[in-house]
Amino acid sequence: MSIDRKAAIAAYKERKTVAGIYAVRCAASGEAWVGQAPNLETIQNRIWFSLRQGNHPCGSLQAAWNAHGEAGLTFGECERLEDEESGYVRNALLKERGAHWRDELKAEAI
Repeated sequence: MSIDRKAAIAAYKERKTVAGIYAVRCAASGEAWVGQAPNLETIQNRIWFSLRQGNHPCGSLQAAWNAHGEAGLTFGECERLEDEESGYVRNALLKERGAHWRDELKAEAI
């Protein structure tokens, strides 16, 4: 393994991930879905992949995808969380803020 490859792997492992709350919206139906993620950078790819496969666990989101396609849905960040010392604190805050945004946007949980 080259030194560059080792350095790249080390940098990847040390990168900061940003936790937060996100929303997926369907303009045609007016529906919204809110979720929380320990890494906002990767969650959209994960959701879109499962929707393309037709096996997303949220039935109403999958139905909106099936009806309106990828172009009919938008992904956006609602809130980024500050770095928290412990995973427990971060997870509790994600849960609390997720509930707030679901109420605020009258959205279903993802």
